[in-house]
Amino acid sequence: MRIAIVGAGIAGLSAAYDLAGQGYAVTIYEAGDQVGGLASGFRDAAWDWPLERFYHHIFTTDHAIIELTNDIGMRDRLFFRAPVTAQWWRGRGYALDGVLPVLRFPGLPFIDRLRFGLTAFYLKFITQNWQRLEQTTAMAWTERVSGRNVARVIWRPLLEGKFGPHADEVNMAWLWARLRARSFQLGYFRGGFQAFADELCAACVRRGVQVWRQTPVKSVCQTATGWQISAAQHPPADYDAVLVTGAPGLLARLVTTLPAEYLGQLRRLNSMGAVVMTIALRRPLTNGIYWLNLPKDEFPFLALVEHTNFIEPDYYGGDHLIYCGDYLDPNHEYFRLDASALLERFLPALRRINPAFQPEWVRAYWLHRETYAQPIVPVNHSRNIPPIATPLPGLFWASMSQVYPWDRGTNYAVELGRRAARVMHEFAGQYQQTVPSGY
Repeated sequence: MRIAIVGAGIAGLSAAYDLAGQGYAVTIYEAGDQVGGLASGFRDAAWDWPLERFYHHIFTTDHAIIELTNDIGMRDRLFFRAPVTAQWWRGRGYALDGVLPVLRFPGLPFIDRLRFGLTAFYLKFITQNWQRLEQTTAMAWTERVSGRNVARVIWRPLLEGKFGPHADEVNMAWLWARLRARSFQLGYFRGGFQAFADELCAACVRRGVQVWRQTPVKSVCQTATGWQISAAQHPPADYDAVLVTGAPGLLARLVTTLPAEYLGQLRRLNSMGAVVMTIALRRPLTNGIYWLNLPKDEFPFLALVEHTNFIEPDYYGGDHLIYCGDYLDPNHEYFRLDASALLERFLPALRRINPAFQPEWVRAYWLHRETYAQPIVPVNHSRNIPPIATPLPGLFWASMSQVYPWDRGTNYAVELGRRAARVMHEFAGQYQQTVPSGY
C-alpha cells in the first residue's frame, strides 16, 4: 500500500514512522520549509539553539512522546527541570507550583486555599470519570466544589485566559485532564523541539519515508482505485490511503467530496487561534519566574513566559527571551496588527511586571500566529468529535480536535499520530483482502 500524509507536524511524523516500520510506502507533503508543525522553531544568527515559535515543554507524565524519544534514540537529549510557575495578583507574581506555595498564596483566605488544594488533589489523583465531568461546565463544577471565591480567583482567570469569551462554555473534563496530566517538572530537548522534530523526520527517512518540504497540497481527490494528490511543483500522484493532519477547515478545503453531514460535524468544531510575540531582552525581566499567568482584564496578553529562566541564555547568545502569548478568536485584531504595532501594545505591560524595564532592553522581536491552536470544548464534547477514519474509504484525518479530553500538545500529537497509524494498518488489512492476486 502507498500512503500519503499531509502535514509534517508531530502527529504526521509519528504516523509516518510507525507506518513505514510496518512496511508501507509513505510520502509526506509539508507546506513549510521545515518539519515540526506548531512545535517548529526559528533561529537568530546569534543563537546556538533554535527556539519554538510557540512556547513548548513536556511533563514527566507525557509517556507517548517519551516512549517515541526512546524509540528514535534521542533519550539522552531530553531533560527535566522544575522552573517556577506563578499567578499574578495585586502587582506581583505568586508561585502556585506546589503544596506550600498554594498554602502561602495571599489571594485567598486560608480555608479557601485548602479547598483549592483539595480540589486539585481530587482531580489529579482520585477521580477518573471524565465522561461524567464533561456533562457540566468547568465554572459550574468549580464553584460548587471549590466555592465561588476560589473559582473567581483561580479557576476563572485560567479559563478566561485560555478561552476568552468562551470560558463559560468549557466543560469540566477539559480542566480535569489539564490537571491530571501536569507535573511540576518540565521537560525540554537539547537543541529545542525542532531538534526532536528533525530527528524524528530523519528516523522516518531511514525507514524509507519520502518527505516533500515546501510542497503545499492543492487537492485530495478520490479515484476509482484510491486517492490522488495534487501538490505544488509535483505531478499528481496516486495513493491507496491518505492521512490529512491539521485543522478541520483544511480537510474540508482539500477534499470537496466529503458528505454534507460530515462537513457539518467538522464545522461544529470551533477553536481559538494563538498569537505569540517573542522578545529578546538585554536583561532578565522577572525574578526567576518561568511562567506567569496574567489576568486578561489587566494585561494585553495571557501569559508571560521567560524561557531563559528555564533554559540558560548561553544557548541564545546571552539573550533573555520572553514570550507574550494569548489565545484569541481568529477574527481578533491581533491577527491583523503588524509586529511593531503589537509590540507597542505589549511594552507597558512589561514595565508593569518589572518597573525597571526600559524599551532599550529590547534587542529584537518576532511575531508568530496560528488561527488553529486551541479547540473549544463545550458540554458533552465527546459527541462532536469525528473518528480518525472519515466516511470515505481510505481517507483519514488526525487533528488536535481529536485528542480530547486531553489538552493539545506534542505528547498527544504523538499519541494521535500513532493511533492513526494503527487505524490505517487495520484498513490496510481489509484492503489487502480485496486486491486481486498478482495486482
